[in-house]
Amino acid sequence: MQSIIVGQPDHLTVDWAQRVVNQHDSSIVVSKVDVVSVDIGTTTRIRLKVEHDAPQFFPEQWFVKLPSLSWQAKLITALPRLLHTEVRFYNEVARPHALTIPDLLAGQSQLGKGAVLVLSDLTSGAAVPGNPSDALTLDQAKQVVQQLAHFHGHYWDKPGYTQQYNWLAGPVRRVEDFLGSLLAVPLMRRGIKKADELVPEALHAQALYYAKHRSTAMRHLMDGTQTMVHHDCHPGNLFWDQSKPGLLDWQLVRFGEGVSDIAYFLATSLQPELRRLHERELVDLYAECLHKEGIIGLDVEQLFERYRVHLVYPFEAMLVTLAIGGMMHLESNQELIRRTVAAVVELDAFSALNKHYL
Repeated sequence: MQSIIVGQPDHLTVDWAQRVVNQHDSSIVVSKVDVVSVDIGTTTRIRLKVEHDAPQFFPEQWFVKLPSLSWQAKLITALPRLLHTEVRFYNEVARPHALTIPDLLAGQSQLGKGAVLVLSDLTSGAAVPGNPSDALTLDQAKQVVQQLAHFHGHYWDKPGYTQQYNWLAGPVRRVEDFLGSLLAVPLMRRGIKKADELVPEALHAQALYYAKHRSTAMRHLMDGTQTMVHHDCHPGNLFWDQSKPGLLDWQLVRFGEGVSDIAYFLATSLQPELRRLHERELVDLYAECLHKEGIIGLDVEQLFERYRVHLVYPFEAMLVTLAIGGMMHLESNQELIRRTVAAVVELDAFSALNKHYL
């Protein structure tokens, strides 16, 4: 297979696009490539218009992910090889039919050389990509919870999958966890300082205590029944196709406790007032959907308590994003901090975590 790994948007030439197309049908001839847009965050995301002589058989609008051109983001994402993980997810993981994700056109990853992921561009059809600061309706939230439950139920407590995809817990993931714990305190301090009044002073000591004991906290947060989880379910990693949700950005995919995705999703995707009114209902819906997937014996009260303690992670993730900078638009980042702070405070998530696990 010819290499399609490149490092810069201006490397996405006709010859490069031809190598992508050749993986599907070498009789298709590419004639022109236009860069439509470039967005730099945790990765460099490029939209392309690729002209060729078989548009009826192969897409002409592509979405390409390269390693981030932001040095701040690169510092955090390079060692744990997050884009490499996403490429491998698209290439290797067999996904349940009801899980909606973009179509894979090509993906390659090579140690020391980089990684590239080429997907069909959602905007070429009826699908609409989400924005990180989107506030979902109750009906939208129910649809996402149902899809997450179907996804989690497919892999729920099945050691065969854990063994088949053991690279999800391999050296790369351990590097990520090590860096996360090593940098937790300075990044939390910096995030709190930059967030200013968004994080109430009463929360500072609890957040820093958590950061100091992050490795212990993570062990307890990941020790529930294992399934495959997305681990980054905020509104910007969703898309909507005729009102049906789909999931984007699988860089952080791993095995963990399914309700962690629900906590991350509800804390970031709902306005606090809506979440406050309906989070019990939505956690109950998650349990009901898992039951339909054949998962029996769930204790709903215990599930809600685990939901409660898992709220500390989206809070940390949004503050770390702010501390590093260059990974999300500032206004969106601030809005997600506001939402996650509200969830953590209202459910006293740090106290619950400290009482039971730290």
